[in-house]
Amino acid sequence: MITNISLVTVYCLDQDKARDFYVDVLGFEAGADITMGEGFRWVTVRHPSQPELQVTLMTPGPPLDADAADFIRRQLEKGAMGGLGLSVDDCRKTFEELSAKGVVFLQEPADRPYGVEAVMRDNSGNWLVLVEEKQWTPEDFDYPRG
Repeated sequence: MITNISLVTVYCLDQDKARDFYVDVLGFEAGADITMGEGFRWVTVRHPSQPELQVTLMTPGPPLDADAADFIRRQLEKGAMGGLGLSVDDCRKTFEELSAKGVVFLQEPADRPYGVEAVMRDNSGNWLVLVEEKQWTPEDFDYPRG
């Protein structure tokens, strides 16, 4: 029986720089850093309040074929890859703190039906969404229902 999600992958262009960003800027903890056969490197980080979920920082390469790896690399370079949704206690305060550390934001904090949201990029071009959640119902969304 599946008990939880324990691992997710975020592609990056440089594993050292990505690890440093997630640890030094976002407050994650370093996890595994293992080099395996043929130069494959396994690098993970995890948030201290959710240690059971590891984020693998993976460079595009095997087991992807060359075309797929090249496609992901190009998407990262132009900032077109999604990444993670990150829960925060205070989105506006976190926005200010991370902006002061030089984090690039695509969207400043904005009120949404589900809370306050800001969108930033990690140092590989992945979009990361910060969300300060609030209670909501489907009726909070002003969209036509079919």
